[in-house]
Amino acid sequence: MSADTLRASGQSIILIGLMGAGKTSVGRKLAANLGLSFIDADEEIVEAAGCSIEDIFKVYGEQAFRDVEARVIARLLDEGPQVLATGGGAYMDAFTRNLITEKGIVVWLRAELDVLHRRTRRRGGRPLLETGNPRKTLQTLINERYPIYGKANIIVDTCEEGADVTVVKIVDALPPEWNQQPREFRS
Repeated sequence: MSADTLRASGQSIILIGLMGAGKTSVGRKLAANLGLSFIDADEEIVEAAGCSIEDIFKVYGEQAFRDVEARVIARLLDEGPQVLATGGGAYMDAFTRNLITEKGIVVWLRAELDVLHRRTRRRGGRPLLETGNPRKTLQTLINERYPIYGKANIIVDTCEEGADVTVVKIVDALPPEWNQQPREFRS
């Protein structure tokens, strides 16, 4: 099957992983490399809700956010082949996980606690880390989510090597139909 045939099938590449794993930065470069559009589910949720993720959590609660997230991801996956970066909790929902698995190739960007902690301290807007001990919260999320994330089609370890190196790892792990594009990375 050629890359064009696979793309015509509507399959997407869906990036999963904890906050700070690099889904957005890697996703943008991966999409450019493969000639696909890039969509960040969290940005689409903010647009659909008309307020920030933080505000959704504060005003309506986490379950309301997860409901909106599931609907937005379902809509996005019906829009055809793309690279889609999901929020860290999206894949934990069984309905969303099944939908993601049906519609594409799931790539888990796995990162160690130290890497995640360092990266998530750089910017706010992460409601689950608004605790007295964000590092401990990240460890709890790792313990809860990594066994489920392990169901992904492809697992790529991310570290401080940068997004370009992670993209090469992903492209190398993709089915041959996907990685026929030339690789050129620009920072």
